[in-house]
Amino acid sequence: MIQIRDALPSDIPQLLRLMQALAEVEHYSTDFAVGAQDLEARGFGAQLQFFAKLAVDTEKAITVGMAVFYMVPFTYDLRPTLVLKELYVDAPYRDRRVGERLMVALAQCAQRLGCGRLRWDILHGNHSAERFYQRLGGAREDRWIAYRLDRAGIDALALKRLAD
Repeated sequence: MIQIRDALPSDIPQLLRLMQALAEVEHYSTDFAVGAQDLEARGFGAQLQFFAKLAVDTEKAITVGMAVFYMVPFTYDLRPTLVLKELYVDAPYRDRRVGERLMVALAQCAQRLGCGRLRWDILHGNHSAERFYQRLGGAREDRWIAYRLDRAGIDALALKRLAD
């Protein structure tokens, strides 16, 4: 049986394992820098930066999936946005509705918190993820284009001097 529950500090090793597995799948494992102390401080410390739901196979007593998310306190409608940062399910548990159970738990959380929306990004080319989210009622957001600055870009922009 699969149980979905909030992550606890004692789950940090399992959460870290799942995050590392996702980094492998999405090809950023060489840049992965999260450690157990980081998860403890940022997810279970005084100033929470993320939350996590875990999928646990209660018969085998193993953690098999995760949904890591954070909140944007308010936007244009004064309602918070729940942002799914990472969803991952171990390969043997895919096609067993574990990801769907995690998403239902997030939707229930978003509903309880009065969120106006639930957002997430999908790695370009991950067509199975697109089909999964569409099956759940998710709609592709075509109004916005994602941009980013890497660390070098941040540093360069921060040093920029503008004439008055």
